[in-house]
Amino acid sequence: MDHPDHMSQAVDVAVGAIRGAGPARLDVPTPCAEFTARKLLHHLAFGLLLAQLSAERRGTDPSWTSYDIAPYLDGVPEEQWAELAAAQGAATARAWADPAAWEGETTFGGSPMPAAAVGSMMTSEFVLHGWDLATATGGTVDVSEGLAATALEGVQAIAQMGRDGGWFGAEVALPADASTLDRALAASGRDPRWTA
Repeated sequence: MDHPDHMSQAVDVAVGAIRGAGPARLDVPTPCAEFTARKLLHHLAFGLLLAQLSAERRGTDPSWTSYDIAPYLDGVPEEQWAELAAAQGAATARAWADPAAWEGETTFGGSPMPAAAVGSMMTSEFVLHGWDLATATGGTVDVSEGLAATALEGVQAIAQMGRDGGWFGAEVALPADASTLDRALAASGRDPRWTA
């Protein structure tokens, strides 16, 4: 299985978590201490859009002054968020299905980066934040072993930068027989045993 397949699977994890959140569950805490489920849903939804733009070598809209609310969900009734996020997820997966999306340089949120690094980072991001949102709202995620291994590799590649930047916590100790997904979560500072 190659990178585009893993990206597509990771998008499915993210969209599935958004579908499972539901309007009644948006104010609960999440494993990301600074995010309620509502804020995390917007972060994940915005990430889907930013990933598409990066794959297509398109910049962000200069009118976006905040990354707190996904622009395509802004002002839209909460009941419609899941379908709109699913449509955005499909566009993101299509953009990264092109092998050229993984080659050369691109930008992400205005910063130049190797395209393959963006793809790897966002594949991991969708798995991790999909798990965060699903876990917070009483759901589960379906992550294949191959996707979990890709997420773990992606997390390990940026773990120190993430800790230095404050968006990863210290690695969580796990038993030797921990699953690959749990190891990816722990490497990013998440406790796979988290409960609300």
